[in-house]
Amino acid sequence: MPRQKPGRSEQTVCTPPEFLAAIRGRFGVIAWDLAATPENRVAPLHLGPGSQHGEDALAVDWALLDCAGGQNMFSNPPHGQSRLWVKKAAEMRPALVKPAILLLPASVATNWYAEHVHGKALALPLRPRLTFMGHEHPYPKDLMAAVYGRWVEPGFSPWRWLEDESPF
Repeated sequence: MPRQKPGRSEQTVCTPPEFLAAIRGRFGVIAWDLAATPENRVAPLHLGPGSQHGEDALAVDWALLDCAGGQNMFSNPPHGQSRLWVKKAAEMRPALVKPAILLLPASVATNWYAEHVHGKALALPLRPRLTFMGHEHPYPKDLMAAVYGRWVEPGFSPWRWLEDESPF
């Protein structure tokens, strides 16, 4: 098994447009990108460096963004910070009218998954694997979309995102 390199892996990668199209097809419009720069955002509104709305999404009340944007929130956060992001999403869940969708490692044996995803989000392990923008090969680890929101039924369901045409 390859040795892990904590803190040395690339943490800023762009989500492939075909996966974003699948997200929009299943869940609807993405109004907010919660972890972006002006150059790599995937929605009209974003949080992160250079945002007039706030640079730290973990310090912002997502329910207020939800009301302002009226649509879904998406984030491809740094995978090294997954625990922080799922903790925030789980805390915000009861207040979110529209979903917050996080692209994360499918690390179902971790404490952060057990504490903040299981029973609190709809976990959608992704098939096939994603190839991030600027890369030639698929990401070598399993990923999932974790979907949080007041009306989202928690569960676990593999998602063949390239084949999905069903509404949420």
